[in-house]
Amino acid sequence: MEAANYEIRIKGRVNDFQLSAFEGLDVTTEPVETIVYGPLADQEAVHRLLIRLESLGLEVVEFRRLPGQAGDPGGAPPSP
Repeated sequence: MEAANYEIRIKGRVNDFQLSAFEGLDVTTEPVETIVYGPLADQEAVHRLLIRLESLGLEVVEFRRLPGQAGDPGGAPPSP
């Protein structure tokens, strides 16, 4: 599996300590959720991120692979 862009929607606002776990990914905050997005190198990176989310006690609302290849502008999350 080659790198792909992912979007992870997390319930609520994530604090600064928790945000440090998402180094290398972009983060936006909306009133009711935090959106983390960016490229993950492979399936192992996806699993590591899921484990990290669980260890931080964060509630994942949605975890999805975005269309296009990693690094493509089409891989950015849609505007609200």
